[in-house]
Amino acid sequence: MATKRKIPERKCVVTGEMRPKKELIRIVRNKAGEVFVDPTGKKNGRGAYVTGTLEVIDKAEQSNVLARTLNAEVEPAIYEELRELVRSES
Repeated sequence: MATKRKIPERKCVVTGEMRPKKELIRIVRNKAGEVFVDPTGKKNGRGAYVTGTLEVIDKAEQSNVLARTLNAEVEPAIYEELRELVRSES
């Protein structure tokens, strides 16, 4: 009998729903306080996950939830990078 591997899930900081890690995009704040998009999901630092849709990214920008979660300034360029990532995947 093959054992079914558990799919790692993470919580989207905008919607609050648990989703498979692969469906989410990770944003990281490193020790130096720099915030950047981490498409690999493996970089060191404090991570926050957002669902990979334009609506959720827009909502994240309006509510400033990423800045609060990561406790750091989130540049508008980060949201643009997230949108580009979503557009390139769809």
